[in-house]
Amino acid sequence: MEPWPQKDQIAAALRQISAGFAALADAISTDPARPPADSRHRALVAEWGRAGLTRAEASALFRKHGFSPQAAGGWARGDWLEVRDDGRRYLTDRSLHWLAEQGAPDDPQPRD
Repeated sequence: MEPWPQKDQIAAALRQISAGFAALADAISTDPARPPADSRHRALVAEWGRAGLTRAEASALFRKHGFSPQAAGGWARGDWLEVRDDGRRYLTDRSLHWLAEQGAPDDPQPRD
């Protein structure tokens, strides 16, 4: 049996639909007083810094800044964080470089 030639296109379309549903859920459930996602990203990366976090610590940090702990998986796939041999999660140079380009968040709380 030949592979299904459109499966990659269908998978990509399903990912877009999924992202659209996530954005819609965020739009209807977001507290207008909560800072925008970009600000929360900056604050999360600034607080994490160069520290190595356990899975539980990373999950707690994501929650603290208003993100699902499962977002860490997407960050790892996108080369924003990595799990090293010690089992801890570290931000990649890509993340730290991005933070430097963005400027410091309003309320930095560095871990290191």
